Amino acid sequence: MNTNQWFLLIGALMLARGLAAATISRSPFTSAIVYLVVGMLLGPSCLNLFSFDPTKESGPLEMLAQVALLISLFSAGVKMPVPFTLERWSAPLRLAWLSMALTVGLVALFAYYVLHLPAGAAVLLGGILAPTDPVLATDVQVRHAGDKDQLRFNLTCEAGMNDGSAFPFVLLGLSMLHMSEAGNVNEHLIHWLLVDVLWATAGALLVGVAAGAGLARLSWRLRVMTPRQDIMDDLVALGLIAVVFAVASLLKASGFLAVFFAAVALRQTELKLAGAPKDPQGLREPDMAKSEAAKSDETEGVPLVVSNESLVFKEHLERLSELTLVLLLGGMISLRDLPYETIGVAAFLFVVARPLSVYVGLMGSGVGKRMRAMIGWFGVRGIGSIFYLVYAIEAGLPPNIAGQLTGIALGVIMLSILVHGFSVKPLIDTK
Repeated sequence: MNTNQWFLLIGALMLARGLAAATISRSPFTSAIVYLVVGMLLGPSCLNLFSFDPTKESGPLEMLAQVALLISLFSAGVKMPVPFTLERWSAPLRLAWLSMALTVGLVALFAYYVLHLPAGAAVLLGGILAPTDPVLATDVQVRHAGDKDQLRFNLTCEAGMNDGSAFPFVLLGLSMLHMSEAGNVNEHLIHWLLVDVLWATAGALLVGVAAGAGLARLSWRLRVMTPRQDIMDDLVALGLIAVVFAVASLLKASGFLAVFFAAVALRQTELKLAGAPKDPQGLREPDMAKSEAAKSDETEGVPLVVSNESLVFKEHLERLSELTLVLLLGGMISLRDLPYETIGVAAFLFVVARPLSVYVGLMGSGVGKRMRAMIGWFGVRGIGSIFYLVYAIEAGLPPNIAGQLTGIALGVIMLSILVHGFSVKPLIDTK
């Protein structure tokens, strides 16, 4: 396909998505299924009008997936409830670290003993498939900044954090594949634990919270000073994403976690400065649309909150990135060439690894069995898994292992979009 044909295809899909928004919202499936089906019809599975090889185009695909993830993580962060309390965040913190690590371990064991992959490749596959997706899971995530639904909150908060918490396992798998001297194993493991796990998380928290809270206070001062300073909220938010990700990455911290924490700190600080009502238990949060922070100055007509005013723009970018990447996913998949192991890995992940990890991770948290079952099922895989796959390819993954992991990972993502996409609305409506 040439450039004009790409413009025509993506433009037509954008028009159809925009004009049929109400119809799609009432349909029993998600918009991602539509993009995937179109991509597969035009791709090597059917008409073969275009194809996209992630092993050959890993660089551009890594950049596209990375940008989509960062925008989605920021959007998720600014929807988090106020105030922050450990009581409320206990469940998603367990999901993002404990349940995610258990999922990596279970998938790695399955890949090692059943698929007979090398240990490093097995851990890498677990790291690629373990994180839930903040881009494709919009139908089960917090819908707006005042959404009080506990299921949506837990899933959104988990997805905001586990893209960053899965990264160390991707690095561990790559390191295991490249270890040549047995004497260096202990050094690698110690470095991995201290730098890739502990410092990556702590550094991301420090950078993200400092940047988000600092920007909130700076923008607040600029808005209330005389003469009042106009702020371009969209550019400020995009600038925050870029700066925080770059600084965290330069400091060897997790850029994804840093962006999510920056968005959370930005919203928390802005609403505190605006005098939003507080709930001491942290079980209810003010509706953003009704808080003082979401209102414009009655005399000047100037919006007061960067996170709120830029949120709609970020959601539009999310939809565009979802359309583009899922369409490309359809062009990456050839049903005739999918590895036979794909269905087994997907079934094990969806039915065993994810539900079991969630159940164990939330033991003693006070989360009911029905809620655990819902959370365990809605572990949508998508853009995050694509990013870690192409990241590993760019990091020098051996070609034979790259081909095998690519086929399995893309097949599991495809099945996740279909299986979870058809089940999300009926189950959410009856919960």
